[in-house]
Parts: sequence; structure tokens; C-alpha cells
Amino acid sequence: MERKEIEEKVKQFLVEDLEIDEEKIALDARLKEDIGIDSLDFVDIVVIVEKTFGVKIKPEEMTNVKLFSQFCDYIQAKLSAK
Repeated sequence: MERKEIEEKVKQFLVEDLEIDEEKIALDARLKEDIGIDSLDFVDIVVIVEKTFGVKIKPEEMTNVKLFSQFCDYIQAKLSAK
């Protein structure tokens, strides 16, 4: 899957499922501070990513993921490892 497609799918579910303002979502946006993702949102995100991309998110692997671009990198790496 192309990187741009991953970014678009992630942006789409953030806007549609978590009702996040699309204007807040940029590659350099911080997940918590800029986009407003909290721990409850993260639980939803785990389920959505598994359903959308077929990969499991491990919380311990997410400790250094702070930016939207890093989250997309993480998903891309998981897809490449499949």
C-alpha cells in the first residue's frame, strides 16, 4: 500500500470515526497536543487500524510515536512486515 493511501485512510477514520477536525491533521501534527487524541480515542484507533489495515498495534511500540507522520510510518512498517 502506498504511503499516501495510508495517510488518507488514517485521516479519513480520524475525521469520520473520531470526529476530529480535518484542519488539525497535518503530517507534523502532534497526536495528543495538536490533534487531540486521548487514551480513550487510542482504544478506538487500535480497533479501526486492525479492521482497516489488518495489523495489530502494540501499545509498547507506540511510546515514541508522537506525530501523525510517525503514526503513518508505524502502520507502513507493520504492513511491510506482513
